[in-house]
Amino acid sequence: MELFQRILKTAIEGGASDVHMKIGTPVVFRINRELIAVDSPHPTPEWMTKIVEAVTPVHLKKRLDEEREIDFSYFVPGVGRFRTNLYQQRGQWCLAMRFVKTIVPSFEELGLLPQVRKIAEFPRGIVLVAGATGCGKSTTLAAMIEHINSNFKRHIITLEDPIEYVFEDNQSVIEQREVGLDTLSFHHALRNVLRQDPDIIMIGEMRDDISFSAAMSAADTGHLVLSTLHTTNASQSISRVLEFFKVEEREQIRRQIAATLYAVVCQRMVGTLDGKSTPALEILINTPMVRKLLEENRLDKLPAAIETSLDDGMLTFNQALFDLVKAGRVTEKEAMSKATNPQALEMNFKGIFLDEGRRIISS
Repeated sequence: MELFQRILKTAIEGGASDVHMKIGTPVVFRINRELIAVDSPHPTPEWMTKIVEAVTPVHLKKRLDEEREIDFSYFVPGVGRFRTNLYQQRGQWCLAMRFVKTIVPSFEELGLLPQVRKIAEFPRGIVLVAGATGCGKSTTLAAMIEHINSNFKRHIITLEDPIEYVFEDNQSVIEQREVGLDTLSFHHALRNVLRQDPDIIMIGEMRDDISFSAAMSAADTGHLVLSTLHTTNASQSISRVLEFFKVEEREQIRRQIAATLYAVVCQRMVGTLDGKSTPALEILINTPMVRKLLEENRLDKLPAAIETSLDDGMLTFNQALFDLVKAGRVTEKEAMSKATNPQALEMNFKGIFLDEGRRIISS
């Protein structure tokens, strides 16, 4: 364990976001999105077996035997907390460990826009933080929770698998429930959460129709529900949620979404000129126009609605990327590589702005 903890400590001191361990190959760190092999002994089968035995939580050992892969949170005193995935490849153990900062970064430190603060302060409705794996959704969600904790007296209950950031009560009272440790499952916790007198419910990830139905029920009764979703843009998030449900249910669910959704914040990580990264945000807010589009099943018009609603706090990825370039934080090449519509963004850089969104909405 001494070598294992020394590897983790070296990773943190070197600025690594992730640590990968596989038998017979070098330990690999991810630093500034690049994979770098480390000069250390290669993991052996015997060594990995000892590590697996030591790090696996007692309540997950049976599940590991049955399923051969698990997620959990691993804490090393004096080093930090890691979101850990233990799995197998070719019959051998592998570890993927992501470092989770102990102190929740502020909106300013994360590079989040003022709109996100306003969204976090809304008293009710569903707020989804969307994006691809590794884009910082969990950190943005944690920043929103910590902002509420620092400024409002709320009862917050989180349902996580596993717990990543640990919150200390400030203005709010927070209970963090880990699936497998504090509750049998997301579904079991969601059936009981409204009896626990929450003001705000944070669901680590929207995974199925049961979790989203519970979110809609909570939002419909005046609660704020925060969660994450794996989608590539804000407007696509609505279609992704509808896919959780049977075809014959989707008409009713879409109308419920129109009534309970407050906002979708979708993010993509963009490399900055100083070698770091910052999120580019696409923001959808459920304004009367958006609600009408949802109710009328005109989901194809949502991107245009976002594009034409800057005054309401909405933003497209292209607009966000354009702003980052003009602020001198991101190169045009990097912005183009992350754009939803690179051709339109290239025209923007040349000073050409087509009001396509307003034309599409009015048609």
